[in-house]
Amino acid sequence: MDEQTPVHQPVMVAEVLEWLAPERGGLFVDGTLGLGGHTRAMLEAGAARVIGFDRDPSALALATANLAPLAGRVQCLHSDYRDAPACLDALGVAHIDGALLDLGVSSMQLDAPDRGFSFRRDEPLDMRMDQTSGPSAAEILRTIDEEPLADAIYQFGEERHSRRVARAIVRQRELAPIDTTGRLAEIVRRAVPHRGYQRIDPATRTFQGLRIFVNRELDGLDAALRAFMGRLSAGGRLVVISFHSLEDRIVKHTFRAMAADETAGVQVLTKRPITAGDDELARNPRARSAKLRAAMRVG
Repeated sequence: MDEQTPVHQPVMVAEVLEWLAPERGGLFVDGTLGLGGHTRAMLEAGAARVIGFDRDPSALALATANLAPLAGRVQCLHSDYRDAPACLDALGVAHIDGALLDLGVSSMQLDAPDRGFSFRRDEPLDMRMDQTSGPSAAEILRTIDEEPLADAIYQFGEERHSRRVARAIVRQRELAPIDTTGRLAEIVRRAVPHRGYQRIDPATRTFQGLRIFVNRELDGLDAALRAFMGRLSAGGRLVVISFHSLEDRIVKHTFRAMAADETAGVQVLTKRPITAGDDELARNPRARSAKLRAAMRVG
């Protein structure tokens, strides 16, 4: 890795290896490849081969470079994890021995310039994980009606002042386009009532809600979990790391529903979500909100 390659610490690597058990060998899928840290750990732990998917072309290019020494055992493909089952069909892969999903936005995406995920810099308001597909946040804010905008900010950002924020955005876009993170952040800060010290910036929840809305992060998660589970060989494991309560809730309920179906052959391995240890939290604050759940195909 050269000095220009972003440094990224994959979260909960030890816990991923414990619950995914790649030492069994076989074929694994990394549905959210990122910079390839989890995939490298799987291969070094004994996985025979990993097929990695990522919807972000920039991350995919970096992962491919980072994993070049292991090129004979890894295949990196540009795809959303929700489309990965169809890609596996195209590759003729009927069964896999394990799959990992590390959901949400990565620290690399948050830190990268001109991606528009963060209000810490004033830059174009993009927010797309895949900049080759779909409308940007700025494009959405030009036309979206006030009510669905407020609903998205409330549901995905858990912002209780979402109506005021949406009203302010619609009013301000009539005066000038909302094309940068700085302009959006200032609109939100003025709209959210506050006094005295605040633990987080008033724009935080709106930015989170808009990011999830732009990338459809919760859409199809349930179906994807079921698709991956259905492709597992007996003894195969599905491990999911989530960073948002809404994601974790979907994972929990989907795992429980599959386990309750006697015909599905699914066993939930984690009775409650696994969280990062103190040592990891000290060196990688991003792991603070990470929750890991695992399930296994039986029979």
